[in-house]
Order: sequence, then structure tokens, then C-alpha cells
Amino acid sequence: MRVAVAGCCHGELDKIYETLALAERRGPGPIDLLLCCGDFQAVRNEADLRCMAVPPKYRHMQTFYRYYSGEKKAPVLTIFIGGNHEASNHLQELPYGGWVAPNIYYLGLAGVVKYRGVRIGGISGIFKSHDYRKGHFECPPYNPATIRSIYHVRNIEVYKLKQLKQPMDIFLSHDWPRKIYHYGNKQQLLKTKSFFRQEVENNTLGSPAASELLEHLKPTYWFSAHLHVKFAALMQHQAKDKGQTAKATKFLALDKCLPHRDFLQVIEIEHDPSAPEYLEYDIEWLTVLRATDDLINVTERLWNMPENNGLHTRWDYSATEEAMNKVLEILNHDLKVPCNFSITAACYDPSRPQTQMQLVHRINPQTTEFCAQLGITDMNVRLQKAKEEHHLCGEFEEQDDMESNDSGEDRSEYNTDTSALSSINPDEIMLDEEEEDEDSIKYSIYILRHGGRIPGSTCLAAAQDKPLISTSNMGLELMTLRSRVPRSSD
Repeated sequence: MRVAVAGCCHGELDKIYETLALAERRGPGPIDLLLCCGDFQAVRNEADLRCMAVPPKYRHMQTFYRYYSGEKKAPVLTIFIGGNHEASNHLQELPYGGWVAPNIYYLGLAGVVKYRGVRIGGISGIFKSHDYRKGHFECPPYNPATIRSIYHVRNIEVYKLKQLKQPMDIFLSHDWPRKIYHYGNKQQLLKTKSFFRQEVENNTLGSPAASELLEHLKPTYWFSAHLHVKFAALMQHQAKDKGQTAKATKFLALDKCLPHRDFLQVIEIEHDPSAPEYLEYDIEWLTVLRATDDLINVTERLWNMPENNGLHTRWDYSATEEAMNKVLEILNHDLKVPCNFSITAACYDPSRPQTQMQLVHRINPQTTEFCAQLGITDMNVRLQKAKEEHHLCGEFEEQDDMESNDSGEDRSEYNTDTSALSSINPDEIMLDEEEEDEDSIKYSIYILRHGGRIPGSTCLAAAQDKPLISTSNMGLELMTLRSRVPRSSD
């Protein structure tokens, strides 16, 4: 099947789907699946905009609300993770994942699903060492600190993913795994993004938590975004035992959705022809969720995950055959993800703007149904109870400029904080810094020919008539196409 991968979406759904339509017209067949690597910006209304950690001048409604309202429908199944510029109150309704609009599925804080037999996992947010060991204590209305900490990766999600033992085909993260730049064209990366040099030389660029997951999961593909540059790498893993074939991970980071940028990649992926053509839950992941339910923490208290150090009665939460069979019985052997999307908040109406719309901490019926069926805790219900008892959530304070409001460093299992990469990247939140040509956009398409189980790949980017970053370890061949694309409203 043909899988398209997008970097930072920044709410530009119309443009991304238009580009996919171009790929289908120019390519060998239809796109079967779209994967988005964060900064999706599922903004439904003005209240959602105020929950997005960007300066007010970058708070634009964009086009997602049209898909949320039903005015439009995603032409292809779309799966995404969260980044660091999101409508956090919306995504918080779905900690275990769910539909944000018909045919658009959020993987949750961390999640694993299957589509046509292809196993797809992901983790949302970016790494920040001083928040890593905290629980998920934030809830709307956010204050200037929690509007940022809400999207910081927590150790509980990494711990859950590290319980997985079955092979992973594709994994998504917003920020890059640390040290991945050593396995690609590092010289070209630093030529393009010279301000990364110090972090690269100090081995502090990227997320150590993501690096830990990369070493454990060893997926066939790992896709990221965040740093707004296309970068490919091939990481060869060491075999655990003699006689075993060493696995390799093909890593690809993509740019943001703008003209002249490498923001989209199309890949041919082998799938199981006998697998159903709908989204499925992953039985191993569901079993891990049930096993780790008692570890849920909705406080700001720092804590470490259980390990075999003599302090814990249990440290292995991996899925046994018996436990997986029990979950299958609970689900009546039906792993199909139900199409149970429902509107939970008022949708933006351009003719009736509501700048003072109230921020509400909502309980999403999808999460309620999922938790009830699986017998696990709805974090938002527990948060609301904690809020009533302990007043954990502060009042939201609107600011004209979202300067850094992060708290000071706390002791962490990781010594170096690397989540502030966006602060050194002048390209980080300039969502509309380049103008589209009104008459046409030139799309450069790169055909990537791989060895291994994936026979080919195509990269689409709104680009000039010059080659973009060449990645010799993936073998690139260039051809140029032209297509007229409507200019979107500012």
C-alpha cells in the first residue's frame, strides 16, 4: 500500500490533501494512508486557539474545523501524533487516542494500532527533562506554565511502549531520537541548519527518551518532524543473540507544510492482503494498557517507573499470551476501532466569531467508552476529581507573548534537557513566512529505491527547480512536476 508521511502540519490540512491528490494523479495509484508527525493543530474554535502554545500572532484557525464540523471529510485515513503546537485541550480529551474528525485518528499520548496488517506506533509531544517524571496533572484552563508542560513527554508513556515485544513496522515521534544524526548525512544537515552544530557535537540534539524507544522497538521505519528540515538516516541495530539477523531502522524527518519545503513523503509499504481494510486496535498494546493502569499519576509529583532494583514487587508489565487472550475475550475478538466520532465542542463559525469562548475540561465519550470496555482509568475523570478535591489546575492567563514559562530544572534520569530545540531554531513557529506563487507551485518528486521489505518511496515538496537535500544512503532520483494549486486564504 502507498503511505504518505507529513512533517509538521500546522493546520494546513487542505494543502496537504491537495498535494496528495497531485501525487495520486502523477503516481502509480491512490494513497492509502496518511501519517502526520505532529503540530497537527486540531483547532475546533477560538477556545482551542487559546490553548495552543504559540504567540497570539500565530494563532490562526486554519482549516481543521471544516473537517470537524463535517463540511469536509478527509479523503484518506489520517493518523497523527501530537507535537508542541497543538490545541492541547482537544487532544487531552483523547489520552488513549480516538477520532478528532471522521477519518482522522489521533494516536493519543502514546499508542499502537494496525492498518492492513501494518503495525503503527507513536508518542506525542516533545522531551523536557524537568517534566519527564511528573504525572499528567495539567487540565484546562491552562496557566502560562501548564499550557507548555501539557505537551511534554512523560516517563509513563515511554515505560508502556518499552513493554512491547512484538515487531513494530512504523513509529512516529515529533522530536528526533537523540544521536540519529550520526547515521545520516550529518555534514549536509549542519550546512542546512548550522545552529544545530553545538547540540550535534555535544550529542544533545534530540530526545533521549525517543532514542531509548528506538533502541528497544527497532521499527522498520521511524518518522519525525519538529526541526523543520528533511533528514534521512539508516540505523543498523545489533542483534541480541548470535545467529539472529540484525534489524535496521530507516529514519526520515520531514519539514513543515510550506511552499519550497520537503514536507511530504510517499512510501510503498508491504502489507497483509488478508488483513481488514479498516483501523484495528493492537492487542499487545491494549494488554499493556490494562496492566499498567495502576501506574497512572495525575499529580505533579516526580516519580520513577518500576524496575528490578529490589524496591518494587512488579516491574515487568509486558503482555503474556494469557493476558492478551483475556483482552480478546473482553472485546469479543473484535479489534476494529469503532467509528464513534462525536462533536464535543462548538465549531468555529466565520460569520459569528466568539473570542471569549469559555475553556472547558471535557470528558470525551470516545474515551469513556474505551475505558469502560477495557476496564481502565479515564485520566480526565480522575483529574476532574483531583481538581475538585485539591484544586490542582490554575486559572488560565492570556499573554501577548508566550515567552518561556518553564519551571526550573528538577533531578531527572536524563542529565541534559533537549526539548528547547525550538528556541534555537529560527524556523520553528514561522507558520506563514513564505508566500505561495499565485499561478503555480512546482513540486519536486524524489523516487527513493530501498532494499529490504519496502520497495520504493516518493517525496513531494513544494520546491524550486533545484534538487533538495540529497541523501545518498537512500538513493535518490529526481524528476520535476508542475501543478496549479489554489492559493489558500491568509
